[in-house]
Amino acid sequence: MTPGAYDAVILAGGAARRLGGVDKPALRVGGRALLDRVLDACRGAGRTVVVGPRRPTARPVRWAREEPPGGGPVAAVDAGIRQTTAPVVLVLSADLPFLTDETVETLLTGLQGTEGAVLIDPDGREQPLVAAYRAEPLRRGIALLATEHGGLGGLPLRLLVSELALARLQHPTASFDCDTWEDITTARARIREHGHVLDEWIAAVKAELGIDLDVDTAALLDLARDAAHGVARPAAPLTTFLVGYAAAQKGGGPEALAAATEKAAALAARWAEEQ
Repeated sequence: MTPGAYDAVILAGGAARRLGGVDKPALRVGGRALLDRVLDACRGAGRTVVVGPRRPTARPVRWAREEPPGGGPVAAVDAGIRQTTAPVVLVLSADLPFLTDETVETLLTGLQGTEGAVLIDPDGREQPLVAAYRAEPLRRGIALLATEHGGLGGLPLRLLVSELALARLQHPTASFDCDTWEDITTARARIREHGHVLDEWIAAVKAELGIDLDVDTAALLDLARDAAHGVARPAAPLTTFLVGYAAAQKGGGPEALAAATEKAAALAARWAEEQ
């Protein structure tokens, strides 16, 4: 979807009673706050509105509070959507450690011909806080509920989305949320599994350094291996550092990084041939 064609509303004001009342969006998984992980996944939004108490975030956002404070998810969605202007609104909770920009794109693509696209969890349950909605039907539904119930406080979100024509999409992990300490422990363990740890680490480093760059992990690992085996073990980290520095000197970007990697890999191969 074209950048700016959707806005994002992130609900970050829950009481987190099952976590002892801690500031759940600020809890870290993989070295990053849960809220920052969600913000990274929807960085293509034209506007990002976080509904909840103000707190430090990795990128600028708009802030909103539901009326009354603690009034529940429908009131929170209402507070957030009032600050949006795009025809499509991504509605997310702030505790989704495995949400990615690819999942966001899947939700936006799934909107075709519907009023909303929601993820379903492995048990087949709809997750209305991992969803994309067309803004006007959502606003209309909120207005009808406010009239019918005399307000929005305490209303469940499913009461709102049950009237919408929804596409239901499956994803093995993106709908996983962190309601308990056991969930937090599970999330922290999962990102350290062999098949995920490098991608998670690189994503965390890029976020920490403010770098938006596609990294060819396989090529860099091959270069590090060749430097370590063909020259000496300390050559691996030093070579990858020098490749990054050289790419930056050439203006940065995937092309500059790929070119520097290719040159260093060829040098490592020539070096090894001489032994």
